[in-house]
Amino acid sequence: MDRRKFMTAGVVGTAALAAPHVARAQESFNWKMTNSYGPGSPFYVTGPGSPTDFCEMVKTMSDGRLNIQHFAAGELIPAFEGFDAVSAGTVEMNCSNAYFWAGKVPAAQFFTCVPFGLSFQGQNAWIYHGGGLALWEELYAPFNLVPMPIGNTGVQMTGWFRKPIEKVEDFQGLKMRIPGLAGKVYAKLGVDVKLLPGGEIFPALERGVIDAAEFVGPYQDRRLGLQKAAKYYYTTGWHEPNNVTELIVNKAAWDSLPADLQAIVRRAAAACNVLSHTWCEAVNSEALDELVAKEGVIAGPLPTEVVAKLRDVTTTTLDELAGSDPAVKKVYDAFKAFKAKHDKWAGISEAVFQTQIRV
Repeated sequence: MDRRKFMTAGVVGTAALAAPHVARAQESFNWKMTNSYGPGSPFYVTGPGSPTDFCEMVKTMSDGRLNIQHFAAGELIPAFEGFDAVSAGTVEMNCSNAYFWAGKVPAAQFFTCVPFGLSFQGQNAWIYHGGGLALWEELYAPFNLVPMPIGNTGVQMTGWFRKPIEKVEDFQGLKMRIPGLAGKVYAKLGVDVKLLPGGEIFPALERGVIDAAEFVGPYQDRRLGLQKAAKYYYTTGWHEPNNVTELIVNKAAWDSLPADLQAIVRRAAAACNVLSHTWCEAVNSEALDELVAKEGVIAGPLPTEVVAKLRDVTTTTLDELAGSDPAVKKVYDAFKAFKAKHDKWAGISEAVFQTQIRV
């Protein structure tokens, strides 16, 4: 009898100790996610691997324990206020691109893309396995934010121009919508750089408020109607060889999640990173063909000498930024070191495939 009492007491005691953990594991959460892109935007809001797809994944994978309500730009807050809203805890999550926060955190731009930088494969290798994510988290920690990638467009198009670019001097005085580090490079060549949300690009280009604009790629650009406002479409994606979509989570909200829900969020975001990129790869070719064949678009690469100048100015621009900001220098040095190693492999893998094996 004494033994039975002892064992019963032990079971009851163990259950009592486990109860808080079980209760926390079964707790449900209702969150809000905002977005820098407008309602219905493919890739950025809807479609395979999009933020709304992510919300559905998380709900299903968590058996309804984590429900995330998505709000496109303007539905809850303006397009570019997500960083501050998540930092303050007004909402729990936001999807955007880190280079939109350049005015607050200049080094954040490296976690969207770097001109003449890494491919989709290389950028993800750096973030997930080369120390990039740890740097990103360190950079955002003072703002109470937990960042991670949730999408990638792959290589983007140089953009739309109302007049052809035949020489470097053609950039002088050009008014162009272009975000991120590439905007700083263009500015050194005399471009009047503008930062506009996606929904404002077409009317600005159509009315001549801007002379050129970069957005994403053929499918998305056609949806905005940019081909109706400009006909010269340059294909050299020097400025964005990949483009990371950022998910940020309020740190206190993140810490409130049990470990299994944190794991679900990270895995769902990683799945969307792949699904969104492969969707872009699947739809862009046909869209570009139609733009040229049916819309009268003139598509082609920038002149070689123009690209060479852009490369030189990019190096100067990045070195200057690193020299003026310790955080930028830390991230840039880490990025360069990883790129140097990755370039060796890319040179005998992807580069060889593109130039020698692919027909």
